Amino acid sequence: MKEGKAQLIDRIEEARKKMNDSIEAKESYGTILQNSKDLDKLIEQYIVEGYDD
Repeated sequence: MKEGKAQLIDRIEEARKKMNDSIEAKESYGTILQNSKDLDKLIEQYIVEGYDD
């Protein structure tokens, strides 16, 4: 099932916050990298869905 734009934006914002929090908390490089990859995947999904217009 295709995810709606609003739900995807919410997931992107949650992932962005998680990544930023991990950076501020000086978590391990691996954790920060994984959070960054998770955010990148969601942004890629947003673009692929055509929401970037």
